Amino acid sequence: MKPAQFNSIHAHGFVRVAAATPVASVGDVAANVDAAIALARLASAKAADLLVFPELNISSYAIDDLHLQEVMQQAVRAGLARIVAASIDITPVLLVGAPLQRAGRLYNCAVVIAHGRILGVVPKSYLPNYREYYEKRWFAAGAGLAGLEIEVAGQTAPFGPDLIFAATDLADFSFHVEICEDYWAPTPPSTAGALAGALILCNLSASNIIIGKARDRALLSAAQSMRTISAYAYSAAGPGESTTDLAWDGQAMIHELGDLLAESTRFGSDAEIIYADVDVQRLRLERMRTGTFNDAAVAAGHPERRFRRVTFEHRPVLKDVGLERKVRRFPFVPDDPRRLDDDCYEAFNIQVEALVRRFRATAGTTMVIGVSGGLDSTHALIVAAKACDVMGLLRTAVLGFTMPGFATSDGTRSNAWALMNALGVTGEEIDIRPAARQLLTDMGHPFAAGEPLYDITFENVQAGLRTDYLFRLANQRGGFVVGTGDLSELALGWCTYGVGDQMSHYAVNCGVPKTLIQYLIRWCVQTNQFDVETDRVLTAILNTEISPELVPADAGGALQSTESKIGPYALNDFFLHYVAHFGLPPSKVAFLAWHAWRDAERGSWPIDFPESGRNAYDLPTIRHWLKSFLFRFFQISQYKRSAIPNGPKVSGAAALSPRGDWRAPSDGTAAAWLAELERALPSGE
Repeated sequence: MKPAQFNSIHAHGFVRVAAATPVASVGDVAANVDAAIALARLASAKAADLLVFPELNISSYAIDDLHLQEVMQQAVRAGLARIVAASIDITPVLLVGAPLQRAGRLYNCAVVIAHGRILGVVPKSYLPNYREYYEKRWFAAGAGLAGLEIEVAGQTAPFGPDLIFAATDLADFSFHVEICEDYWAPTPPSTAGALAGALILCNLSASNIIIGKARDRALLSAAQSMRTISAYAYSAAGPGESTTDLAWDGQAMIHELGDLLAESTRFGSDAEIIYADVDVQRLRLERMRTGTFNDAAVAAGHPERRFRRVTFEHRPVLKDVGLERKVRRFPFVPDDPRRLDDDCYEAFNIQVEALVRRFRATAGTTMVIGVSGGLDSTHALIVAAKACDVMGLLRTAVLGFTMPGFATSDGTRSNAWALMNALGVTGEEIDIRPAARQLLTDMGHPFAAGEPLYDITFENVQAGLRTDYLFRLANQRGGFVVGTGDLSELALGWCTYGVGDQMSHYAVNCGVPKTLIQYLIRWCVQTNQFDVETDRVLTAILNTEISPELVPADAGGALQSTESKIGPYALNDFFLHYVAHFGLPPSKVAFLAWHAWRDAERGSWPIDFPESGRNAYDLPTIRHWLKSFLFRFFQISQYKRSAIPNGPKVSGAAALSPRGDWRAPSDGTAAAWLAELERALPSGE
């Protein structure tokens, strides 16, 4: 089922970036060159596309006045010639640091080398000359240079900070180079490089270590990658540099849009290379949809006019080389316990604050909620209860109604009552079966005559009646209806339109996907948001299978299963994240889902995932449910989203309000997305 190109990272818009921290020396150029070539060959064996070395790694950084010695300069030139010769059969583009002379000045440079060719030489723009730094004693600054060339290793190459490098045979592989102090400046050169089109920003650094500096470097790298919508690859000098007055920790990092993809072992005694597959396609798409990025380029006078674009043939490895990138199974749920706690705190309080504001803006005195004993209504109910606490209202202002139908189980009904009682809200029960039976009779539906026909009409009569009751109860009791439907259901259209669960006065859950709702409820239990009895009921609800309970159990007693009909919510939320938020093609979404879900062991994150998080899905299964998702999302459910009520945006990774993140035609088609998936993963194979 997998065409030959499917497993290639390059076929899916990734570039493998590497950062090396070699064992340095105190000016032994030959040893430094040997180390660089050895690491370059290791990176080539790992199919890296780009390899970033530390600042002045050829000469060594902390050699002070030795930089000005002719013998040192001769050794550096000879060493660069050796690296250029060795690079002929090496895959990655190499960024090495070297001091180079030009026009009677010495520059601290990054030399860009690929397949026996020097693509360009980038001098350091800003030279630190404060505290422990004394670089202006040896080097000239590169800031302001443009349109120049340099002779090095028998080749003439472009010289200056005005260079962007781009492959002609690998889409979106473009990068900019700066050196150490450059990104500590108020206006890093890489900002202009990004505005001119570079998607990967590289920093060759020495950067001695002092207490707390590693955090500062990480902050700068993360911030620069986020601000410029880019990847940022950073490599700092490590063991072997002179410790006459300074020390070195060998910190290397690769960030993408603020997220750390890879980092080195600091204070190690051995050479190291870190790898990360950077999603350059995602970066390009994100810049396209972020208008401020283009506005900044316009305000800066269109920097692409000032940059020279150096193109080269890269010859990428077009085969399966694995994926050097962690793909979270639950993209809406952080896998870091501390961040998970922070995100759950924010999400829950966003919902509470939003509901408080809406309640205060109405003339009503109550909040009306249909309580089924399922996940969504449970979450809406605890948000409403907490909103009452914030406003200083008795929780009896929340009117919870359980409305058993033809398939309501004793378990969910008892959970609904137990939760309402534990929270202290006003609870009532309305049996909708008599009204539903009368409606089916009036319609002439076969069920009314005793035929067990459980069609969509049978289901929606129940769903519609529940919502109709809630709206009329809100009229009667001076309140408004709090919606319970979540983001995942809106994405799939898994809600009854109009007078059904698609409609409410305020949709408090509409910005929260199903997988996150599970964790928000867990978080409430773990952080003691409510009392012990409430926690007990919440835990019982979390352990109940997701079901709409609209169709009676079959002969074997099996209940109607939502996920058997529309697919696992874990997969659907994964698809939603990458399709709606990132705009990635279906083939790439399938590729990422396969890497995330193909191995059951990959579900063992250091937090309490539900049992479903430990499943494994093969590629045919992923393809099947992705095809279903694409059809539902793009073709049959947009009209429901176009008419949804107000509700708060919660996750920055996806939102589907027609007044916010997502605008689409209600009569659109999924044909283009389905065709792209079929081309990549043909159904007949």
